[in-house]
Amino acid sequence: MAVIGVLQPNREGGWKGSIFLMAHDVRVRLVPNDNQTHSKAPAFRVFAGSAELGAVWREMTKDENAQEFLGGTLDFPGLDEPISLAVFFSDDRTKARAVWKRRSAHGTNGADAT
Repeated sequence: MAVIGVLQPNREGGWKGSIFLMAHDVRVRLVPNDNQTHSKAPAFRVFAGSAELGAVWREMTKDENAQEFLGGTLDFPGLDEPISLAVFFSDDRTKARAVWKRRSAHGTNGADAT
């Protein structure tokens, strides 16, 4: 996985920052999903301006020191296909790293790793 951005918490309970997509730094916001009508609804929706680029769910890493992260997919005009996105928090939750991984040939979500 490659780091494509750094996010900081915002006052609305979400995250904001820039991620590198298609040779551009894109300012994004992870907006809390206040309209979770069922348990499988995403925790946050990902926006650039008013355009929704994707969504992320709360997940746990699968190692012995399990940590919470956000995982989902991101789509952007110009991408051949959606990419897997994961957001890993610093211990004090003052910043987060956004990382991506191309989906495997079998279509599994690479954000589940690590």
